[in-house]
Amino acid sequence: MNATVTTGDQADSLRQLATSVKKQRKAAAARPQEGMNAKGVRVISVTSGKGGVGKSNVVVNLSLALASRGKKVLVIDADLGLGNIDVLLGLTPDYTLNDVFAGRKRLEEIIVEGPGGIRIIPAGSGLPDFTSLGLQERVKIMDELDALEEEFDILVIDTEAGISDNVAYFNTASQEIVVVVTPEPTSITDVYALIKLLATRHSERYFKVLVNMAKDTDDALQVFAKLSNVTSRFLDISLDYLGCVLKDETLVEAVKSQKPVIELFPDSPVSACFTTLARRVLENGGERRVKGNVQFFFRRFLGSGAVMESA
Repeated sequence: MNATVTTGDQADSLRQLATSVKKQRKAAAARPQEGMNAKGVRVISVTSGKGGVGKSNVVVNLSLALASRGKKVLVIDADLGLGNIDVLLGLTPDYTLNDVFAGRKRLEEIIVEGPGGIRIIPAGSGLPDFTSLGLQERVKIMDELDALEEEFDILVIDTEAGISDNVAYFNTASQEIVVVVTPEPTSITDVYALIKLLATRHSERYFKVLVNMAKDTDDALQVFAKLSNVTSRFLDISLDYLGCVLKDETLVEAVKSQKPVIELFPDSPVSACFTTLARRVLENGGERRVKGNVQFFFRRFLGSGAVMESA
């Protein structure tokens, strides 16, 4: 009997959480857009506390879903030395960021076209930490960004997993931070550690949570509730539920085929999840976008080392 009461209470709590999430989304969509330039280029980082949570798959399929809704999307593979966006898409880029840093190519020359018209800046192998690059290398890249900004609507950053300096810099320089978490307890613990680092050391206050590999929507809401409960107790931040991606074998098949699941299995449940996520991202486009545009992102990120050098 007690078990029945507990189950009922849990179901009520999930329904209340789902209702609260819906209200938050409606309110966000109704708010005016802030801090946008005339172009309105958005910079979104997708990050995680640990590897193996499907972050890069999220980046690829979400970007493709955004492109299918008429947006010009540029993806930066920022997992330096271990980037795999090109592998997931079956691409073999001739040039990478290695060539840009070595002065052999301009940034615009290494961009490759992916499915659905998305464009990709591929990571190289054995790249140094961006914070260790010299001032001349940073200035060189910044000087090449003006033309690129006019070509894109959304810039999606696939960060490394974990809490390295690169992860911190990419996230703090982005306008919006999307953290990817799975139902595994270790994933929840590690993503909390990442959020705590960004909040306490870098004064980040706003995070969007995407639950990946969820059994169903209730499972995803339970994960969000656990994360929300612990962050509300110990951190002064705002945590918003962006949505979930269901665990689906078609995604495994897509990875083996080196194709986006949304392209290979467009009618699958997981593809529907990415379509819904893209719609929510676009509906909530103006929420808390006070950091500026794509130029701000690179000037803050690449210029940070210059500040450190002169300190």
